[in-house]
Amino acid sequence: MEKKKILLILGLAAFVVMADNWVVSPILPTIAEDIGVSIPAAALIITAYMIPFALFQLLFGFLADRYGKIRIISLAMIFFTLASALCAIAAGLTDLVIYRALTGIFAASVVPVSMALIGDIFPMAERQTALGTFLGLAFLGQGLSMAIGGSIAYFVSWRGVFAVYAVLAAGATIMLFTAGKNIPATANPDAQFWDSYRHILQKSSSLNIYLLVFFEGVFLSGGFSFLGAFIQEQFSLNNFLIGLIMTAFGIMAITGGRISGRIAGRVGRKNTIVIGLLIALGADLIFVAWGSSLGMVIMGVGLLGLGLMTAHSTFLTIATEFAAASRGVAMSLVAFSMMIGGGIGTYIGGRIVIAGSLVTMYEVYTAGLVLLIGAVLVNNKY
Repeated sequence: MEKKKILLILGLAAFVVMADNWVVSPILPTIAEDIGVSIPAAALIITAYMIPFALFQLLFGFLADRYGKIRIISLAMIFFTLASALCAIAAGLTDLVIYRALTGIFAASVVPVSMALIGDIFPMAERQTALGTFLGLAFLGQGLSMAIGGSIAYFVSWRGVFAVYAVLAAGATIMLFTAGKNIPATANPDAQFWDSYRHILQKSSSLNIYLLVFFEGVFLSGGFSFLGAFIQEQFSLNNFLIGLIMTAFGIMAITGGRISGRIAGRVGRKNTIVIGLLIALGADLIFVAWGSSLGMVIMGVGLLGLGLMTAHSTFLTIATEFAAASRGVAMSLVAFSMMIGGGIGTYIGGRIVIAGSLVTMYEVYTAGLVLLIGAVLVNNKY
């Protein structure tokens, strides 16, 4: 099977999962009103999704190594589709919390295991570009999620949002079982859970990369979480228009992923990561200094996507080399580090916003990116 087709199939599944990941935030007030609970109570729906999404990545990474990556992705997408459909017919908060938790569990497998599969299929010369393109499609789904969710909720209902995502997920699942049936399914039946993780984590080189990815999550993903709120505060736009602006993030993320491999080939991995982080730093500076200019903010959104993917796809490429037989575990640890970092970054960002403002948060995270760039420069484990 052509590698480009494999990339497209995996990218479509990741697009749906990442769009679903962020879709609840803009429609949370509507859900709360419809089921008769407060917004803080309804926020349990988000927590119920995010915690299993982070934790189960570690389990699925091991299962993918032991039983075959494409098998795990395909089976997980079946249950992801069913859980999404159940959310559309949930009777109340308890149902929604349970169904979103199930959605988060099975969504956890798609991105990290797909990245591991890409590492198996694509040779090193093509790997970073392939990983960057795949993640660009995933982040495009994330960027479009607010526009998709907001518009469906406005014209149909919040239940329609989950119904549409169930249909999209079903389409991706069908492609995995039809066009994707010839994707190579390598497996290591002798893999052991604790041994796989211990083998990777006992190496200082891999620990250093995971730590850097964690702080990348804190300062980049954490800052991204508030970008929609920042745009709304500055320009009083609706969710649909905010989602369109956020599309610039996904489009430029794809661009960053496609060019990062060529940049790394010319200037080396460390310098490529630094270039990506410097671009993201420029985005934060735009939000701080020119946040009242819509044109500049749109440019900043695009630069954030470009910078994040240039840096992150390089980290991912490095991680694919940690252990060929345990690549699912290695990539799950990257995704877990990024997710936990993003969660902590979002929490810290929220506290900063409460104490100061959104601009203050971006000022703090600008300083954090400067420190992260310094940490990358002094690290030699590439």
